[in-house]
Parts: sequence; structure tokens; C-alpha cells
Amino acid sequence: MAPSPYPVNVILICISLCLLAGCSAAQDPYRRHVHRPCKKLVVYYHEVRYNGSNTLNATATIVGEPDGANKTSLAGPIRFGDLIAFDNPLTDDNNLRSPPVGRAQGFYVYSNKKEVAAWHGFSAVFNSTKYKGILTFAGLNMIITPTRHISVIGGTDDFFMHRGIASFTTDAVEGEVYYRLRIEIKLYECWKLVNH
Repeated sequence: MAPSPYPVNVILICISLCLLAGCSAAQDPYRRHVHRPCKKLVVYYHEVRYNGSNTLNATATIVGEPDGANKTSLAGPIRFGDLIAFDNPLTDDNNLRSPPVGRAQGFYVYSNKKEVAAWHGFSAVFNSTKYKGILTFAGLNMIITPTRHISVIGGTDDFFMHRGIASFTTDAVEGEVYYRLRIEIKLYECWKLVNH
């Protein structure tokens, strides 16, 4: 008696289905598309927090705090409940005295009851020979993590409708008064503003 073709047909059908599944996965734009930034920049964010005696140099201040805390020092080890408003310089290098290329203006609130983490909402206002315009950032900054990422959610002028990711790394800390962040901005959606 001749062998049945049934097992061969099943094997061929299984192979065909696997190939079709592979082809449809390859056509999925989220699987095959390699995202490359359309624009990249690195800036340094400098914050000098008000401590009661540095009024002329301060670029940030505590504007809200938990009951019983004060506005010149952060609350407890995790700082939960502190709200800080800021207008901090952005520079091309890590020197606070370098000419600013823009200002970071907004706020952050320490919003985690278990570890040091702050939710940021701010705009980077650029006014330099290289860039003019605003990028807006929003997201959770897990401060104890070496590199943190928050979203770039929009922009104006040279950054019209731009979106992407900002990677924060802490570059320097001097007590509770001064700290510096290195911010690497990678923009993955870039539009060009066309005037009619």
C-alpha cells in the first residue's frame, strides 16, 4: 500500500502559514521601521535653588511643600509633596557661566511616596544663533536612576510640532542648592513650518 500524502500536505500547509505570518510581520511598520532621530541636541540644565540667602543667584524655588515644611529646604529624604518652580539656564557645555542658549521654565513636583522621583512639566525656550523656539517636556524623572527619559511633546518655530525623547543624566550635585543635568534630546518627529 502506498504511503498517504496526508502528512506531507499538513507539513506544507504549516510551512505556508509560517511564511505568511513572517511576511505579515515584516509588513508591520512598527516591527520593521528603524527609528532614527531627525534632530539631536545636547544641553546642560543648571538649577540654583533658593535657600533663604541666595536671592540674586537663585533660578528655582520651592513654591509648595507638605504641612510643617518650609520653603528653603526640601522635605524629608524622599521630598514627597515639594513643588518647585524654575527658570533655569540652558548651556551648550557644563559651565554655569557659559552664555545660555535658552531657559528651562516650568515646575516639578516630588510625587512618589517610596523613592525620590519628580514629575516634570516645562518648556525649553531657545534663543541662540543655532535655535529659536520652544520645546515642551512632560514626564516622570526617576532621579536615582542613572539615565532617565521623559517625553518631548511638542514645539514651536525651529521645533514646530517636534516630538521625541529627552534623556537626563545628573552631571553635578552640590547639596540642595545646585545641580546640573546633561539633557540629550532626540527628536523623532520633525515638521517644517511653511509660511504662506
